[in-house]
Amino acid sequence: MMKKRLLVLIPHYNDPEGLKASIASIDEDFPVDVFVIDDGSNKTPNEKELVGSYKNGTIFFNYLKENKGLSYALNSGIEFAINNNYEYTGRLDCRDLFIRNKCSKQLSFLESNVNIKLLGTWAKMVDEHNNQLYILKHPVNHEKIKKNMYLNTMFVHPSVIIRTEVFSDIGVYNIKYSKAAQDFDLFFRIVKKYETANYPEALLIYEMSLNSISSRRRKLQVKNRINIIWDNFYFGFYPIYGIIRSYFLYFLSRETTTKLKSIINKK
Repeated sequence: MMKKRLLVLIPHYNDPEGLKASIASIDEDFPVDVFVIDDGSNKTPNEKELVGSYKNGTIFFNYLKENKGLSYALNSGIEFAINNNYEYTGRLDCRDLFIRNKCSKQLSFLESNVNIKLLGTWAKMVDEHNNQLYILKHPVNHEKIKKNMYLNTMFVHPSVIIRTEVFSDIGVYNIKYSKAAQDFDLFFRIVKKYETANYPEALLIYEMSLNSISSRRRKLQVKNRINIIWDNFYFGFYPIYGIIRSYFLYFLSRETTTKLKSIINKK
C-alpha cells in the first residue's frame, strides 16, 4: 500500500467554533487530511459545513460515546493513522491556528533530516483577544531538548509532526495521564530513544486561555509532570533541578507563570 503523507489529529470537546477556526487555518500546497475526534461532546461539529468548506484534503470524524480524556481521543487518531498508512501524524487543538505553509516547512525539514522523528515549531502565544503575549522559542538542538525535558516539555503540543512509525515502537499516549501531561510523557519517551528538533520559526498561534483544560487542570498537570520526571530520573543536574523547579511551580497560579514567561521571553 502506498503511504499517505500527513494526518492532523484534532480532538474536540464542546467547541464547534474553535474547531472550525482551526481547520480553516490549515493552508498548504499539498493535501493534508484531518481526523477530528469528538470526545463525548454535547455540542457536536457540523460535519457538512466543515467538509464543504475544507479544500485542502479529507476530513474524517470519530465520535467517542463519553468524555474519556485527551489520551483516549488521540490514541484513536493514532490507530487510524497507522491503519491507513500515513507517514506523518500531526496535531492541532481547537482555537489554535497554523501559519500558512507550516506543514510544508516541517515536512521539508523532516525529509532532509531522516534521523529526526519528532519535529515541533516555535509558537506565537496570544490571549483570548488575540493579543500577542510572547514568542515561545523552545530549543532547536536535540541534545539541549533532551536535557531541558527535565524542566518542562520542550515542544508545543499542537505544533508537532511525528513519524507515524515511532508509535509502533514507543507506544501511544499513556491513559494514566489522560487528564493532563500526556504529551510530556509521550515526548519524553520519544526524546530518550530518537533524535528530535524544533523548527526555528513561530508557525503556530497558540491561545492561552484561563478557561482551557491546561489552565483548569494546572496543578494536576504539574503533579503529573513531577511523576514523569521521577519515572525518568537519574542523579544529575537537570533531573534534580527539574524536580525542585516543578515543586516550586506547583504553588504558582497560571496567571503568575504566564506573566513570568512573558517577561523572560521578551528579553
